[in-house]
Amino acid sequence: MEITDVKIRKIMSEGRLRAVVSVTIDNMLAVHDIKVVQGEERLFVAMPSRKDENGVYRDTVHPISPVSRKLFEESILDAYEQQMAMIEAEEAGLPAE
Repeated sequence: MEITDVKIRKIMSEGRLRAVVSVTIDNMLAVHDIKVVQGEERLFVAMPSRKDENGVYRDTVHPISPVSRKLFEESILDAYEQQMAMIEAEEAGLPAE
């Protein structure tokens, strides 16, 4: 499996939710509504979910193995941090790299 694209769809500055992301896998499958969330100690990735009839949120899509979860999280957080660096550079009036 290869993550072939990560798109930061929306960035938020208030609350714990920091971004909403879409990921493309193997140029064949898109997963939308992945969230970047500020946790107590670090940023983490929350997969798309929906509330069931008991009010419990359940992931609708998720990595099966720890290796695939790590791949998703690293790819998404790297793209998020690059996007944030570009925004900060633009706000500071610095040329983009």
